[in-house]
Amino acid sequence: MPTLDPRRHAFRPDLADARLRGKVTAERFVAGEPRRLIVPSIELHAEPRTDQPATTEALWGEDVLVFEETKDWAFVQLSADGYVGYLAREALGKTATSTHCVSSLWGYGFKAPDIKSNLRMVLPMGARVSGKLDGDFLALTEGLFMPRQHISPIGQYEPDFVAVAERLIGTPYRWGGKTALGIDCSGLLQIALQACGRAVPRDSDMQEAEIGRALDRGQWNLLQRGDLVYWSGHTGVMTDSKHMLHANGHHMAVTREPVEAVADRATRRGSPITSIRRL
Repeated sequence: MPTLDPRRHAFRPDLADARLRGKVTAERFVAGEPRRLIVPSIELHAEPRTDQPATTEALWGEDVLVFEETKDWAFVQLSADGYVGYLAREALGKTATSTHCVSSLWGYGFKAPDIKSNLRMVLPMGARVSGKLDGDFLALTEGLFMPRQHISPIGQYEPDFVAVAERLIGTPYRWGGKTALGIDCSGLLQIALQACGRAVPRDSDMQEAEIGRALDRGQWNLLQRGDLVYWSGHTGVMTDSKHMLHANGHHMAVTREPVEAVADRATRRGSPITSIRRL
């Protein structure tokens, strides 16, 4: 049988997604149960252990398929990018149809349709919510009210993914993160492109293999805004012909700096540029 990437296919020796029958070996196959996330954000882990690094972050309103639930954990697959892992069971709720997406860095849920009322919920950019517009507020199904300036209707997209990424300059670097509280390099690219209606995989190796077209080395000195630069385990996006935006551990933040400086720093560590891709 071909080897499947466990990051995007739900299978273990004892349990597997029913859609993988005939492709993997497992003791039993189950159909995933549709659920959605009801916490602002939560870490996904490769193992059901909190002492393991997060592999990604899932956001409020995301649809998931649940293959197993235990006392504390759920084995799931995120519907948006297919990522598989374990998250806290308490983060799961019933399915619902989302009407809007948080388009500002943070979306505020107030107790009443008044910006002076008590703040009851804060959701990150990319979170999906359900509600009905009433004047200047979206009346959420949770009984809270979100300013219409913080949201966009599902299906309405940003025109420039680089501009979306630029909003996050200064955000702390966080492995596996996907919010303005902390974000990593591939997470930054993923949420920026998703805001523009383009679904892309989660990790940098997946992105490098699957999105855009690779530029010939002779074109590497003719870069333009929106070009994606890849190293082994790292990525950034060009904001113009000379500067790159990336979430990085060197500065522990999202920074914009000359791409030559980044490339020189990486090469000294034994990690030269592997490809540059154009969407």
